[in-house]
Amino acid sequence: MTTFRAAVLQMRSGIDPNENAERFADLVEQAVAADADYIQSPEMTNLVQRDRDDLMAKIRSQTDDPVARTASRLAKAHGVHIHLGSIAVALEDGRVANRALVFGPDGDVLARYDKIHMFDVDLDNGESWRESRTYRPGEDAVVVPMAFGEAQARMGLAICYDMRFPHLFREEALLGADILTAPAAFTRQTGMAHWHVLLRARAIENGAYVLAAAQGGRHDDGRETYGHSIIIGPWGDVLAEVVGDEPGIAVADIDTGLSADVRAKVPNLRNARDFRAGRRIVQVGAGASLETERGE
Repeated sequence: MTTFRAAVLQMRSGIDPNENAERFADLVEQAVAADADYIQSPEMTNLVQRDRDDLMAKIRSQTDDPVARTASRLAKAHGVHIHLGSIAVALEDGRVANRALVFGPDGDVLARYDKIHMFDVDLDNGESWRESRTYRPGEDAVVVPMAFGEAQARMGLAICYDMRFPHLFREEALLGADILTAPAAFTRQTGMAHWHVLLRARAIENGAYVLAAAQGGRHDDGRETYGHSIIIGPWGDVLAEVVGDEPGIAVADIDTGLSADVRAKVPNLRNARDFRAGRRIVQVGAGASLETERGE
């Protein structure tokens, strides 16, 4: 078989990492009962807390985090892959990593990814976010090979705000990723406007599955997140979704051969041309030269 079953978890994480670990475990058990082989949780599974002092007092190292320890235990107990969409991890330099972890069926970490793009924005509703004040951005794109029996896949890792930067997903696709991931804690305002559009676009332009677990609802720290955890096929079709912002799971079967079929029909990766460097860029407008060389 070239298929496996994926589940995305929708959570409403609070300010207590131990309570969040219990909520996470309950949803994992629901996904296991639905015969999921791969289970993804949202961004900030372990703690959703805007207060920096409280966050710094509660977070732990990767090995000591209660959610990470729970994920390792459950992956091994059930023989499944568990992808922590992200947890806040204390670093030795006093900063924090927004870190995704993928656990194999033996409970060991297969891959980790630190969120690259920091959510530094000012929204129309008065919300202001400066992730860069607390979090250290990652530097590396990560693609991890995964096996589900005979089904083989290559999964590209990303987190939330990363989805607004299509070049990251394109690079992962060029590295062989046929499944792209974007676990998130999207704000309600940005989610209503952009969530489905961005995720379907990333799927369509790369001919890849997109799996995005989400936080949803009003959290202990007062923020409101959009929810709508979703699984999208490589043609851009929605295969499963937790409609709304309540906790729950969405499950879909993933055909690991479908991405190649879609890419053969619409060969975006093969036909793409690179205009980032070394090509002539034509500028039109007042004060602009007609042609410039962009060589660096």
